[in-house]
Amino acid sequence: MTIADRWLLPDGMDEVLPPQASRMEELRRALLDLYYRWGYDQVMPPPVEFLDSLLTGTGSDLDLQTFKLTDQATGRLMGASADVTPQVARMDAHSMRHQGPARLCYCTNVLRAKADSQQGSRSPVQVGVELFGHAGPEADLEILRLALASLDAAGAGEIHLALGHIGIYRSLVQAAELDSDQERALFEALALKSPSALAAEVAASVRDPALAAMLERLGTLHGGPEVLDAARDAFAGAPAAVGEALARLRALHQGVAVEHPEVELYFDLAELRGYRYHTGMMFAAFVPGYGQALAKGGRYDDTGRAFGRARPATGFSMDLKLLATLGEHEPPRDGVWAPAEGEGVAEAIAALRHRGERVVQALPGQTTGPEAHRCRRELVWRDGEWQLADLDG
Repeated sequence: MTIADRWLLPDGMDEVLPPQASRMEELRRALLDLYYRWGYDQVMPPPVEFLDSLLTGTGSDLDLQTFKLTDQATGRLMGASADVTPQVARMDAHSMRHQGPARLCYCTNVLRAKADSQQGSRSPVQVGVELFGHAGPEADLEILRLALASLDAAGAGEIHLALGHIGIYRSLVQAAELDSDQERALFEALALKSPSALAAEVAASVRDPALAAMLERLGTLHGGPEVLDAARDAFAGAPAAVGEALARLRALHQGVAVEHPEVELYFDLAELRGYRYHTGMMFAAFVPGYGQALAKGGRYDDTGRAFGRARPATGFSMDLKLLATLGEHEPPRDGVWAPAEGEGVAEAIAALRHRGERVVQALPGQTTGPEAHRCRRELVWRDGEWQLADLDG
């Protein structure tokens, strides 16, 4: 290995340098303070857990993304956390056991064995919120509002919010009584967004002509709020659960439109992302210039069943590293430059730092000056005392 190779990082792993690290910390504090004001309590899940806990229930889809290692104390397999949500669901179901709604938030590093196609990084800093114990649309709307408030705090503009509901597809497939192979083929055709492939699979698998027409129509229902009106007509004879899902989407649309009229809303009723994970509404938030969602989430009821306590659940997560790039700017030039020595200078520096000032003290023989260290003022001895002077004049 050459000297140059020693500095290489694994693909998908990155280091965070100044000033981005400071921006991330500033944003982390702002978001956790925001969640506190909304009534969310912070939790800190462990970085590793035993696999049979980490990959239980919802977490099973994370198997390929999870780094595995052996616990030297017990010989049992452990996994590094690749997604915080299943861990928080375990905490709600087993460790906390709140009665009534529980609001939890977090911000922690996760590690992934392979890059997430939705988020790209193998070492994101995952920040998010989870709301347990309420099955109504009010909880989903709160999560959507808080996701938008989070993006606003990060400096996002021109937010595009994509909404869907996995219950529509699930209800139609259940009514069609497809076997596992037929359902898999239909799922893949819908995921491809190919009308011809979808039509072929529907014709081959769905006997009921009314349901066949609905499933074909499902693949075309994407666009603005007018999609909800088109879906109401297309699914007039569908199972009741389809109508309930549409009613919930309509309520969410109205709630977002009233409070955030600036947000561009998009509906895709055939969106199957997280099919084995989500149980109801799903959403992803995008901004121009980013090819991936900055926030994504939805409803995932009963995840805690594997831990002995099934609860309604809804939430969202984001990558703090990605969010921090929204507010990229030159770091503030707010420091105070202090001389390396001088009678009483140590006391003067301590007093300034106690007041919250950022003070950079020169070191003997240092060749760089205040400009290189983002200082706009300096500490000078004047009129028998240490005083602050503006370096710009």
